[in-house]
Amino acid sequence: MATNYVCNIYQTRGSTMITINMTKAKDIAHTARRDARTALFAPLDAIATVPHLAVQAEADRAVIRDADAALQVSMDAASDADELKALMSMGE
Repeated sequence: MATNYVCNIYQTRGSTMITINMTKAKDIAHTARRDARTALFAPLDAIATVPHLAVQAEADRAVIRDADAALQVSMDAASDADELKALMSMGE
């Protein structure tokens, strides 16, 4: 998931120090998370239109929403780029 997102998340401080802008990195991670969630919902959206399968499709969507909500909280709480990168691989 993370390899599809390219953005300038690095900042220079002074003449030699390069840091990662965690705000930008989190924005990228959340975009990737939302895209992954959308991909997981796509087949369920089609199934939900079939009356006898709609209840199970909605239950499956609820599981995805719950997992995504937990991932969102974890991404917001990430304190460094390595932690955020590890979380992004969980959303794939």
